Amino acid sequence: MFIFKIILVAVILLVVGDFISTFFYHVPEHVFGKFHTIVHHGKNRSFIHYAILTRNPLVLVDGFLGALPYFLFVPWLWKISAIGTVLGVILAELHVIWRHIPPIKWTTPKAIKFLCDCCFITTPEKHWLHHQNSNLAYGDIFTFYDRPAQAWMRLLIQIKKARSKEKQSLT
Repeated sequence: MFIFKIILVAVILLVVGDFISTFFYHVPEHVFGKFHTIVHHGKNRSFIHYAILTRNPLVLVDGFLGALPYFLFVPWLWKISAIGTVLGVILAELHVIWRHIPPIKWTTPKAIKFLCDCCFITTPEKHWLHHQNSNLAYGDIFTFYDRPAQAWMRLLIQIKKARSKEKQSLT
């Protein structure tokens, strides 16, 4: 029961954090903002380049905003399992680092890729698709958010276009 609670809390943190980060920060930022795109999707940006080598404080803000949804649930999940909560946060951070390994330098071994595909976990190769085309491969950790996130993006784009037309008609 103790191990089950740890695993359950870690999984809840990852699934819920990824959902909120994807649908309430990442996708809306791609549609309405430019901040995340400038910081994270610049040409030839590697994780090392944008997260470590740059001295731009905006990089920290973008990272914080992407991570905030995971930390929102820490107080509640901590009461259920402190170890599971810490495990979830550590796994989320390790996944951030892993998924930003450029596919030029790394190819996920077939057995790990198969396991990730079975568990709907984003591999570096899958995340790289998002860097090549920011309309694809949503869900930082879980690939099952990709299609709903694309639909959400299309809806937000329609809302943005309608607002733009409305502003134009007022002027």
